[in-house]
Amino acid sequence: MPEVTIRIGQRPYTVNCPEGEEPQLQKARDALDAEASTLLAHAGRVPEAQMLLMSGLMLADRTLALQEQLRATEAALEQAQQASQEVPQEIKTVIKEVEVPVVPPALLESLAELSARAEAAADDLEERISQTAD
Repeated sequence: MPEVTIRIGQRPYTVNCPEGEEPQLQKARDALDAEASTLLAHAGRVPEAQMLLMSGLMLADRTLALQEQLRATEAALEQAQQASQEVPQEIKTVIKEVEVPVVPPALLESLAELSARAEAAADDLEERISQTAD
């Protein structure tokens, strides 16, 4: 088991760490060091044992708050799952049917004819205007 030196509250500590667990140790060290640094910033010089104890207690307090939040979230999830089971089957079933309106071919032909007449009338009007302008 390799020995790793870590710094907490500006103090070095040598600890044994199982092979491959170094990244997890560094995360734990970062959390404890953050608490120790906060404590040292507010209280100044603190004896080593008190610094470690207070930092551990602050982390434990955070952990307890997160556990309570997790329990509340799990309870809300359980309630939501139970409520979803009480929904009638008709509501659970979603019909994926889309109606696409169909334009009758005769109407399309009529619209095309009207469009051609309108273009012809516009061309005729433009020609008459250009003749009177000359």
